[in-house]
Amino acid sequence: MLTPKLTDKQQAFVEEYLRDLNATQAAIRAGYSAKTAASVGNENLRKPQIAEAIAQAKASRSERTKVDADWLLNRLAAEADADLADLYNEDGGLKPIHQWPEIWRKGLVAGIDVEQQYEYIDGEKEPCGVVVKVKLSDRVKRLELIGKHIDVQAFKDQISLPPEGVTVVVNRPGGN
Repeated sequence: MLTPKLTDKQQAFVEEYLRDLNATQAAIRAGYSAKTAASVGNENLRKPQIAEAIAQAKASRSERTKVDADWLLNRLAAEADADLADLYNEDGGLKPIHQWPEIWRKGLVAGIDVEQQYEYIDGEKEPCGVVVKVKLSDRVKRLELIGKHIDVQAFKDQISLPPEGVTVVVNRPGGN
């Protein structure tokens, strides 16, 4: 596949765009005026040769990193399927983190709060236990992403209405 001919500034835009997929910031980092960066960034994305260069660069990056749509969908499916019970011992206690399945350690847990509990014995503050709160990441979001990827209609971002419109009937209390 031939690489499209780009100016130095356009090539810089392509490289910068791949950093964060933010066209405005890519335009600024590539040397375009900050005042016009939003419109230039948007315009650049619509130029066929720049769009093609971005597509080629993304494909090349996916090949290098081995991260592609299949990898993403497999990862999302594994995360959506992960069993919370895998984090607990038979006695109901939380396992040490190093014993958790890898899928939980790599993103399913959004955070862990550890709070020492105390009690007073003979006027002295003594530790009596620890409360560990495990914050889970948004699993519903994963299901939505999977649904969008496999084109489940329930996850459409837009709905279309018939040209004649929709009639909504609202019943108000008291007959008003």
